[in-house]
Amino acid sequence: MPLDELLQQVGLARSTFYHRRSKWNAPDPKADVKAAVRAAVDEHACYGYRRITALLKRRGLTINHKRVQRTMQELGLQVLRRTGKFRSYRGPGHVAVPNLVKRCFRAPKPNQRWVTDVTEFAVDGEKCYLSPIMDLYNGEIVAFQIERRPTLSLVQKMVRKALKKLGKADAPLLHSDQGWHYQHAAYRRLLSQKGLTQSMSAKGDCLDNAAMESFFGLLKTEFFHRTRFDNIAQVQAGIRRYIRYYNHERIKLKLNGLSPVEYRIQAAA
Repeated sequence: MPLDELLQQVGLARSTFYHRRSKWNAPDPKADVKAAVRAAVDEHACYGYRRITALLKRRGLTINHKRVQRTMQELGLQVLRRTGKFRSYRGPGHVAVPNLVKRCFRAPKPNQRWVTDVTEFAVDGEKCYLSPIMDLYNGEIVAFQIERRPTLSLVQKMVRKALKKLGKADAPLLHSDQGWHYQHAAYRRLLSQKGLTQSMSAKGDCLDNAAMESFFGLLKTEFFHRTRFDNIAQVQAGIRRYIRYYNHERIKLKLNGLSPVEYRIQAAA
């Protein structure tokens, strides 16, 4: 059938047909942007469109966050979401320690306000426990300890690691929930001997330690729940890798698009 007759049957103008045909084999003008966005999401599956935008700008690509959002939608790229699930100690209190943080999860300088907690990981009947300390200045994990049992030594070793990071004039406040580790006389004595001020959340109130709970949510959403493990040793190795990634590479918008370590180093410079 002649082309003019076919176009007449489908109600399409000859000029429109040739205009559309010229686009069939034309290169996609958005190909470079799509490739950059896809690569960034593949590298950081937890990033939303705003942090993807910040990351691409750091890599020299001038782009608007709305365009990044549209591109992610076009490519069907989904961002991992955290679940709002908190667990906290709800047992009886044995010591009277005031809440000195009062949900103010900020600090003007490094090593002024620290927070800590313990979380559990389970794989095929095996468990391990992570005890980290976070600096509220930049969200950096300054020290952590992983063990198979939630013993007192778990938090004591963590504190001793963190103490090595302090200068002579540093004497941070260390905030926790009312877990038995933090009420233990040996733990409290260690803090007192090293000049650290202890602070505790109200009984059973996870929001009083929301900064640490938020980190645990990130860790489990971005690492633990999206990976298959054969044994608990793989979990322990993965936690160490994730904390290094979190400290050195994972950017935060509230830190001007820098990672915690980058922010601390830039501020010191």
